[in-house]
Amino acid sequence: MAGRCRMAVISSAPAEEPLDYTTFVHTPPTSSRVLDSPCSQCNLQVRQLAAVELRKRISQNSGDLWLQLDTNQREQIKTKLPEIVLSETNNLVRHSTARVIAAIASIEMPLGTWPQLLPFLEQTCLSPQAAHREVGIYILYTVLENIVEGFESHLQSFFKLFEKLLGDPESAEVRITTVRALGVVAQYIDSDDKDDIRAFQNLLPGMIEVIGQCLQDSNETGARQLFDVLETLLILEVPLLSQHIPQLAEFLLRCGANRAYESDLRVLALNALNWTIQYKKSKVQSHNLAPAILEGLMPITTEEEPEDIDDDAPSRSALRIVDCLATSLPPTQVFPALRQLIQQYFSSSDAAHRRGAMLALGVSVEGCSEFMTPLMNQVWPIIEAGLQDQDASVRKASCVAVSCLCEWLEDECAAKHAFLVPTMMQLVNDPFTQRTACTALDALLEIMHDVIDQYLNLIMERLVGLLETAPIPVKSVVIGAIGSAAHASKDKFLPYFAPTMERFKHFLVLTGEGEEQELRGITMDAVGTFAEAVGKDVFRPYFADMMKQAFNGIELGSPRLRECSFLFFGVMSRVFGDEFAPYLPNVVPALISSCKQLEHGEEERLTVSNPEVAASFASGSSRANAIAITDEAQVAIDDDDNLDMDQLLDVNSTICIEKEIAADTIGTIFLATRQHFLPYVEQCTIELVGLLPHYYDGIRKSATDSLLEIIRVFYDLSEPQEWQPGFANIVPLDPRVKELIGHIIPPLLEMYESEDNKKVVSSLCVGLAETTTKLGPAFLEGRLEHFANIAIQVLEQKAICQQDPDQDESDDAPEDSAEYDSILISSAGDLVAALATALGPEFASGFEKFFPLISKYYKKNRSLSDRSSAIGCLSEIIGGMKNAITPWTEPLMDLFYRALSDEEPEVQCNAAFASGLLIEHSDVDLSPQYLHLLAALRPLFVVAPEAPAAKLNARDNAVGAVARMLVKNTAAMPLDQVLPVFFDALPLRNDFLENRPVFRAIFHLFKTQPALLAPYLDKLLHVFAFVLDPTGPDMVGDEIRAELIGLIGVLNREEPAKVQAAGLTPFVPGQ
Repeated sequence: MAGRCRMAVISSAPAEEPLDYTTFVHTPPTSSRVLDSPCSQCNLQVRQLAAVELRKRISQNSGDLWLQLDTNQREQIKTKLPEIVLSETNNLVRHSTARVIAAIASIEMPLGTWPQLLPFLEQTCLSPQAAHREVGIYILYTVLENIVEGFESHLQSFFKLFEKLLGDPESAEVRITTVRALGVVAQYIDSDDKDDIRAFQNLLPGMIEVIGQCLQDSNETGARQLFDVLETLLILEVPLLSQHIPQLAEFLLRCGANRAYESDLRVLALNALNWTIQYKKSKVQSHNLAPAILEGLMPITTEEEPEDIDDDAPSRSALRIVDCLATSLPPTQVFPALRQLIQQYFSSSDAAHRRGAMLALGVSVEGCSEFMTPLMNQVWPIIEAGLQDQDASVRKASCVAVSCLCEWLEDECAAKHAFLVPTMMQLVNDPFTQRTACTALDALLEIMHDVIDQYLNLIMERLVGLLETAPIPVKSVVIGAIGSAAHASKDKFLPYFAPTMERFKHFLVLTGEGEEQELRGITMDAVGTFAEAVGKDVFRPYFADMMKQAFNGIELGSPRLRECSFLFFGVMSRVFGDEFAPYLPNVVPALISSCKQLEHGEEERLTVSNPEVAASFASGSSRANAIAITDEAQVAIDDDDNLDMDQLLDVNSTICIEKEIAADTIGTIFLATRQHFLPYVEQCTIELVGLLPHYYDGIRKSATDSLLEIIRVFYDLSEPQEWQPGFANIVPLDPRVKELIGHIIPPLLEMYESEDNKKVVSSLCVGLAETTTKLGPAFLEGRLEHFANIAIQVLEQKAICQQDPDQDESDDAPEDSAEYDSILISSAGDLVAALATALGPEFASGFEKFFPLISKYYKKNRSLSDRSSAIGCLSEIIGGMKNAITPWTEPLMDLFYRALSDEEPEVQCNAAFASGLLIEHSDVDLSPQYLHLLAALRPLFVVAPEAPAAKLNARDNAVGAVARMLVKNTAAMPLDQVLPVFFDALPLRNDFLENRPVFRAIFHLFKTQPALLAPYLDKLLHVFAFVLDPTGPDMVGDEIRAELIGLIGVLNREEPAKVQAAGLTPFVPGQ
């Protein structure tokens, strides 16, 4: 059959004859040779390649070549192939031949021209010979992979067949392939197919048992295949696993904890448990499985960890699950149980138990930081004891915990500097804890701010000494810590700057791979931090040479060094602004080239349909879709082949991170260089838009942030008029700005429609809010409904990224949620507030819809973040709508009264601000409520000087609320009681924005009732001097400052001695 499918090599090549591939492809054999020659005479390589090539030919051009054969020839081949596959002795060739049958079936079955196939398969699957059963189920599996859609009517009979095969008494291969076939079938079951769902669910215990048998038999290949099936079942929208989640979690935990199993198999089971928690969060939450899972994980955390950070082990998998529980579930379900376990394990005499407790504490912080804050007094004794433990491994684990705490609980850790800094300096001297102690010190120094001054000399002496003696990995973290010291100390770092740069010089020219590369990159990061600390004038002599080193790093071909160079370019653009412009012709092409580069495998014969997932599931770390390997170039890849996925994923992840940084740096540099960047805006926009569909969420987030930054900067450069709220007074956008928006916003909205990552959606909401606030109502023309719908979907918890297939659409989302979920809700609130600001009174119709959506997040059982952001969002909306808020005055005031009595000062702060704004803007006379409101505000004034920042902020906002009440209706205020407390709380020291209503109230009183202020004049003059101090920050703004200076001039005429005594004479006009 010239130019058509052929099977010559299967049947005609002599056993030892070398394979002539060209002859095979181009010489057409007769069909009789295809069918008549005994396959067993060919050598193995020939039979395998022949089957692969035949499958390619059959599938070519959607089966056209196959259909060109006359019917008799096709029937002969269809009859002969089952005989060949049953007589084949080699498993690999059998599988490849089975795929030939599947390829033919995918063409013939939809046409109804192979009715014999299914009866043959059923008969073979039930054959008394195990080898035949193995062949039968494998063919059925491969056929289902190709054409399940034609088999829906057969599913019930398949389920009956699969039930028998799951219990095959002889062949593990039959059982494993049956589970794989069920995994394929599962993808085609619809939510409405209740009978199919029930039938599938009845088979789940048997499927789980097969996984257990693989683990028991140390069958790693089979186990990996079956965990792939489990992954598929977990991510399906049809809730096939829902009824079995508690049993599944218990099974996976039991397997992961079984030390009789091989380590790699235990890791597979634990990673599967991690996926279960991520994908079936609502079921894990509703069954309150976290405490039992944590109890089972803690013994695993005590096991030995491998030295190499890249090596996996059950203990690391267990800690990943603790992290997953903490970030996925409400902290109320996780941390109380975990804290008990930590205390129990930390009091053990076994150092491994104490080490496991400390590591579990560290990984839980990210998801439970807000919940942990009031409990830190109970946590610190454990940390302090761990850092001084007699066992070095416990001290090392304690350093890891401190690093995590510093990242998520900055204020609490900075307050412990007197213990932490000296302790870390001691641990830095210990070779065993040196590296982790430096990492913890790095994290601590970054958050210390002014407190670092007392330690700076000691820290620099110790760290600089380590640069001479420590091994390269330790040098890397030492340099990171020096960078953090510079960040915290700012200009206090000046004496150390030049000597440190001298020591860093030779690190910046390292060209070796691995550790040297990492050291060079971290040094470049630290130099950037130095530049921000000491300022451009001091750094300028180093600027050109450091830029040269950054460009050299790009040329070395390392994604990690390119990433560091891009970060450095972003920092230099911020520090030098216009002076960075000459480098743009070299910097921007490098960034664009990074965004354009292919990831490993895109140009290869293998394609990974979702490499992010592959990376995620390789480590069991994050949510993603299933891996699918395809042979797009029609190259033979059987599913039994071993593929080096780890190396592929490694390269992909480093390139993805590089692209993420490149995309982010584009926005940073445009913001810094402004008009100098204009020639590159179009090309950068095109590249960034092209990254929005990327599989890696970090790239999508960075592209989103930079695209919206580009709009804002481009708008600023168009010299726009100041906008007024509402569509009625719209100021048209510059046509070029309008055109740019037209290129950027539609693809962003398209991305949102399928976006399943909460961080990306959160970033989009915040970016749209900032852009709306910057551009005003003109930005909303034709887009208001789109933006409002995003906010509505998120607040209703119905966005794609919030959907849980196991939760009924009619059910409300649980009120107790993970802390990460609260960040997304807060971002949607920012977007709503921005819409109110841009529309002003015209937002009233929208507020009707949004008020219940926002206010439902203020309930006692909601998280602090939810409660705080709900009240904060409403206050911003009031500020935007002004007196249009009047119809909602009563329900808002009732809500704010409740929030003022909240136990958390952060909520009280927002409630004080909101109630003051409502009084200021509402047309309802609220003066009858003044005494009630003053009573609610009064406790906020009682604050110790060393109180946490949240309490100090609450007091400042309470002062602002009283100021607004004074201005709105002075006569309704009991001034003899109010003014002493009011003035005693001045000057404000935290929230300087509230100085504006405060000084408006003071000016109002001076104009209307000056005699009342006479007893407080000395105090007020002191306050005036404080806020006008030229060495301090701007506390009042230009408008208030001008009016205040005018008032000082008036007071100087009446009380010049007092004005002079307060040091205000230099501010007297005309002096």
